[in-house]
This record gives sequence, C-alpha cells and structure tokens, in this order.
Amino acid sequence: MEEIQNDKYEPQDILLENKLLSPAQCDNFEVDLLLDAIYKQYGYDFHHYAKSSLKRRIANCMTREKKKFISELLPCILHDPYFFDRFLQDMSITVTSMFRDPDLFKILRQQVIPKLSTYPSINIWHAGCATGEEVYSMAILLHEAGLLERSRIYATDYNNQSLKIAESAIYPLESLREYSENYHQSGGKASFLDYFTTDNKSAKFNSNLRDKITFAHHNLMKDGVFAQMNFVLCRNVLIYFDKVLQDRALNILNDSLIPRGFLMLGDRESIEFTNVSGDFENFVKRSRIYRKKLFSPKV
Repeated sequence: MEEIQNDKYEPQDILLENKLLSPAQCDNFEVDLLLDAIYKQYGYDFHHYAKSSLKRRIANCMTREKKKFISELLPCILHDPYFFDRFLQDMSITVTSMFRDPDLFKILRQQVIPKLSTYPSINIWHAGCATGEEVYSMAILLHEAGLLERSRIYATDYNNQSLKIAESAIYPLESLREYSENYHQSGGKASFLDYFTTDNKSAKFNSNLRDKITFAHHNLMKDGVFAQMNFVLCRNVLIYFDKVLQDRALNILNDSLIPRGFLMLGDRESIEFTNVSGDFENFVKRSRIYRKKLFSPKV
C-alpha cells in the first residue's frame, strides 16, 4: 500500500479546501445569530433593519461593553434582560428636539392644522416618538389653534426608556433656549415660558398638554394598527428599515388613517415606489406630507 504523504498539503491549501468564512462572512453569520437570539428571547425582529445602520449600532454596543466579537454579545443578550435594555438604547433613534425643523411646523400650522379643525374630534398618532419632544410640540400647535380639547395624541415607541422620559414631560433646562427659538421660528406668538415650569435643572411641561397624550409601547416591526387616525407622523424611522420592513410599516400607517387623513414622513423618506403609493396624493411634497385618497385603488 502506498504511504500517505503527510506533507502533501500545505496549511493554506487545507484552509482553502475547507472554504473557511472570510472575516466579513463571519461578521454576517454572527449578526444573524444575534438577531435570531433577540427574536426568540424577546420578540424583537431586527432582521429587516438596514444592514449598515444595524452593524454600526452593534459596533457601538461592542465598544461600550468591551467585546471583541459579535458572538460575545449572545450570552449577555440571552441571560441578562438589563443588558438587552442597554442594547435597545443603542438600536433606538432618539435624536429629536421641540419644533425640530421650524419651517415644517410652520407648514403644519398654516396648512394641516386648518384641515384638521374641520373634524369634530382629532386623533393623531406619532409613531416612533422617541423621548417625546415633538409630541409636546404638536400639543402646543393644537392648543394654539383651539383644538387641543377635542384632540387625542397617541405617542408610541419600542424603547421603554425613551417612553419614560416622554411620559415624565421633563427635559433639561439647557435645551429650552433652542426649543424657544424653534417655537418662535415656527410661527409661535405666545411666550414659550407659559408652557412649562422650571427648577434649577429641568423644565416640566404643563399637565394640560400631557393629559391629551397617551404614551404606549408599540413596535412597527411586529405590532398592528392604531385605527381611525386623522394624522400620522412617522419621521426618520423608515430610513433604518430595509424595503421589506418599510412596506410593512407603511401598510400599518396607511391602515391606521381615515380617508383624507394626513401622513408625514422624514425628509429622507418617501412613499414613492412602495406598495401604498397609490393610496396617497402629495399634500406638501417637499415636506413629505401626504393625504390619503378618499377611495383606495386596491382591489
């Protein structure tokens, strides 16, 4: 019998023959394992998040937790709910402020609010409300238009920590100068100081605003509609979803709106080339404000 030559293969030949994963393939494999673990343990499905954003946020988590490999996060995710809460903070987008993009809020004052005033009651859903600054901005708009008493704002997010901040109606005092400037640039005529009380560190917005807002946990990745809405705002959320999840979320937002209701997206988002585009007409195109058609073209 012919002897087996032990030196027949060089080590690199064996590695190539076994087709080991490249570093990039290893990362993708580990990400999939992590997302599977999150979904099975907690019911959050991040599989359809935009991959570049997803990996960037996972990397932020790894840096904070001093982990070298993505797979090192797995036991932490599976066995430590507090760790998962911190991970959700990394995944959640909380960049917001009161009357952010003042020109947009001026358009709401001048063009959308007058249309809403024709309804006997007004339901507004702010999907992805983060820490709530824009929700209180909307409440102030409604108050100044004399519509707050017949309005109900539903403010939702999947990040419970952000919702706690929003429910408290308490914000850092150092933010108030920017908020006041935004308010007046948006067309506000009152004294912004009238809407909150302060101590040495923070400002708390008045209860007449807070009482018209219902805060709730809601996940556009898996939860359902908020029915009979006159106006739905979902700004700068869809940009972090892939096409599959964008279509799912847009269908939820669409199904939540009454005919002739309004939908507002972020300035880098659009319903063009989506499966709900035929249900809407442009109301203020450059501001990504759409109005639902009276009759849906769907069969």
